Amino acid sequence: MRLENKVAIITGAANGIGLEAAKLFANEGARVVLADYDEAAGSKEAEQLRAEGKDVLFVQVNVADRESVDLMVSKTIEAYGRIDILINNAGITRDGMLTKLSTEDFQRVLDVNLTGVFQCTQAVVPHMIEQGSGKIVVTSSVSGVYGNVGQTNYAATKAGVIGMVKTWAKELGRKGINVNAVAPGFTETNMVAAVPDKVIQQMLAMVPLQRLGKPEDIAKAYLYLSSSDSDYVTGTVLNVDGGIMM
Repeated sequence: MRLENKVAIITGAANGIGLEAAKLFANEGARVVLADYDEAAGSKEAEQLRAEGKDVLFVQVNVADRESVDLMVSKTIEAYGRIDILINNAGITRDGMLTKLSTEDFQRVLDVNLTGVFQCTQAVVPHMIEQGSGKIVVTSSVSGVYGNVGQTNYAATKAGVIGMVKTWAKELGRKGINVNAVAPGFTETNMVAAVPDKVIQQMLAMVPLQRLGKPEDIAKAYLYLSSSDSDYVTGTVLNVDGGIMM
């Protein structure tokens, strides 16, 4: 198993890509902390995984709140004694055209998608430095690479995390810590489920592989960047987008 006895925190793990990653990591031998704001869904999924014999823990967290993030980290250390992997997967959208986007919606997306990634990483890194190793993966997006209509706030955060990833890779490489990003394309998640079918068809027309991504496609990229297979990979952005970035 590729993650045997590793301890992984996955934010946004109650559904979608985060949940798929939690299941995959647990199957690969990791002890997984499912961290999510949705306590009901997260607790239910963690209970199901424990019933299957997996070593998992659910922790409710608001990544935009530093006190909540610190509590998540302390509960992980209390339960497992170390943190080997951090998957900064939590994210939200509050879409709107520039002329109609409210300051509140702009700031809320920054608080979760950008500040939240900073806070989770800053809280976890001291433990990784102490043990001399760690893998950090941040979820960006193709929207953060080439922009997207109606997503000023979302694209800004997803571009911003790429800058942080490259900075942290330079700062933390000497500490034995790899930091990378995954940039998913259009993926079958709750976010995309709300998109009209006409728009979905327009999306598909831009994808050489002619299908939307599945959560497991992204989870497998997380797994690669969290395992020893990627020990010489840091500061990179792995596009998992069906070829849309070509």
